[in-house]
Amino acid sequence: MTKITAADGTPAAPFCFGTMQFGAGSTESQSQQVFEACRAAGINFFDSAWVYTNGASETILGELAKSEREKLILTSKGGYTGSASRENLTAQLDESLTRLQTDYIDIYFMHRFDDDVPLQETFDALTSFQQAGKIRQIGVSNYAAWQVMKAQGVAAQSGTRIDVIQPMYSLVKRQAEVELFPMCLSEGIAVTPYSPLGGGLLTGKYNRAEQATGRLSTDDRYAARYAPAQMHETAGALAQMAADQGVDPATLAVAFVAANPAVTAPIISARTVEQLRPSLAALTLPLSSEAYSTISALSPKPAPATDRLEEG
Repeated sequence: MTKITAADGTPAAPFCFGTMQFGAGSTESQSQQVFEACRAAGINFFDSAWVYTNGASETILGELAKSEREKLILTSKGGYTGSASRENLTAQLDESLTRLQTDYIDIYFMHRFDDDVPLQETFDALTSFQQAGKIRQIGVSNYAAWQVMKAQGVAAQSGTRIDVIQPMYSLVKRQAEVELFPMCLSEGIAVTPYSPLGGGLLTGKYNRAEQATGRLSTDDRYAARYAPAQMHETAGALAQMAADQGVDPATLAVAFVAANPAVTAPIISARTVEQLRPSLAALTLPLSSEAYSTISALSPKPAPATDRLEEG
């Protein structure tokens, strides 16, 4: 499996913190408090993107990280807006480097698959960034398994490789188990999945109060993504299980993701330190195989990649 380390050789922490809320859901002061809480818990791995909060995420993270840059692993992503062309990626990467106040980004992700730009152009550009020392490792986000392997073949022709993928994954979004995770275990690709709390659904707050506020109530995209009744039933069952055990449902949700053998580091996130604590608690809650199976049974396991279900 690909190793993720800081420039000074420090291994990546078992969790990564996603800074998508910095400068939007979190004020600069709250962002600093959350960052410091992560560092106190031993987290040295922070995820961002060119597109997050119109650049505020990277700008705030860069200011917070600059005093110990070589000890930290900072990521960013490009190509979500515009395209995966050399010209667009060069412009976005250079702006990300400026915002982050750094000469290099530890892992640079393609934020989405781009059907309109030849993969050779994209990966030739990424290779040149790597050779220039602007990025250390290459990742892809929101790619299907066939897209990863197609891109990996092109990357090899360019003289590089995809080291990390960043898929969506949680107890209510398990499609990654079908092909992405087996692929990564087979090919030695690290996995840093996002949204382990299912957009906040698995915190239990939408079961506790009809007027709960969060992305499911304020963002139409998230509301649609987590609309199925089965997902809400799973969230309710997880909340009850957590109550029976005297833990927070968010802790169990993150622990479930972290326990998958393909997962390198789940990406946790929060607007405030108070919101962060249940996710951090999963650092010290390793799941037994029995506990993992019990939680897994709360949601439907996705069908295998082939149609030979009788052999599954």
